Amino acid sequence: MSLYKNCRLCPRGCGADRSAPALLRGLCGETEELRIAFAGIHKGEEPPITGSDGSTGSGGSGTIFISGCNLGCAFCQNHQISKNGIGRIVSAGELAEICIELQDADAENINIVTGSHAVPAIVKGLEKARKQGLSIPVLWNSSGYDGEESLALLKDTVDVYLPDLKTLDPGLSGKFFSAPDYPERASSAILKMIEYRELCFGPGRNAPFVSSYTPAFIVAQPTIEPIVHETLISGVMIRHLVLPGCLDSTRAVLSWYAQNCKGRALLSVMTQYTPVGNDGPDRFLSGKEYEEVLSMLDEFEIDDGYCQEYITGSEWLPDFTRQNPFSSELSVPVWHYSSSAK
Repeated sequence: MSLYKNCRLCPRGCGADRSAPALLRGLCGETEELRIAFAGIHKGEEPPITGSDGSTGSGGSGTIFISGCNLGCAFCQNHQISKNGIGRIVSAGELAEICIELQDADAENINIVTGSHAVPAIVKGLEKARKQGLSIPVLWNSSGYDGEESLALLKDTVDVYLPDLKTLDPGLSGKFFSAPDYPERASSAILKMIEYRELCFGPGRNAPFVSSYTPAFIVAQPTIEPIVHETLISGVMIRHLVLPGCLDSTRAVLSWYAQNCKGRALLSVMTQYTPVGNDGPDRFLSGKEYEEVLSMLDEFEIDDGYCQEYITGSEWLPDFTRQNPFSSELSVPVWHYSSSAK
């Protein structure tokens, strides 16, 4: 926890004393105290992450949404918790209890969402959870903007990494993500994650299911062979959100993946971009752009991962002021920031 005093946890390296009063918070907007907005069973992730049958009412990924963020995406779908302060302080003991509750609710894994600025507190809570009987895999679901020191702290705690690779264009990352160094930092972090964890699948705790993600391509390597109802228990899945009007950026990401990650990680191509705020692209992805992305996957011979179905609309956007921020078909709430502190 002393790492918060001269904070270098993320690539921004702002050096803020986050153990000091709240007025001296870092660029992430957070002190050393961990804040959480929501925890629940999420059934809308990629099949090897969720590994459950939504119709049974059981299974799914045990998501824990951390308040605050070290990046600053212009079109963040979770802006209520990343920018607007929603969330409640929890102790390491309460985080451990939340993890056990998710496991008891048949979660396939513990999915820590956007915790790059709060690594020491999260590791402390996860260590307590392990001592209390947490036995399912832990996922690190991040923007990819993770610092070397943080990754070293996570090495023995995290089983599966689920980083974004938003872009490799410094101009684009400066404009949309407030981080011109994002391409260098994220690509380096992802390669380190791959070094830490090899791909490994195991039988899910629950029945097979069909999510909004469809296997657009099947893993060819005989040593991997993921099946839809199997879960990822070790390894890396890289997510890339396609931005409307920015297909050159997507092409560069897919080319980098093909050169550096094929056979060592999985790819998830996401097409759900939704205009949020005034600073990002102001439209949805077009059908023509979607087809171009599918052609790129063929061009780079990428056959290990998933591609989201073509969808438009904003009805799926979460509202974290509700006890269940997502639709009841996608999510089962377990904990909410408005609940009483323990």
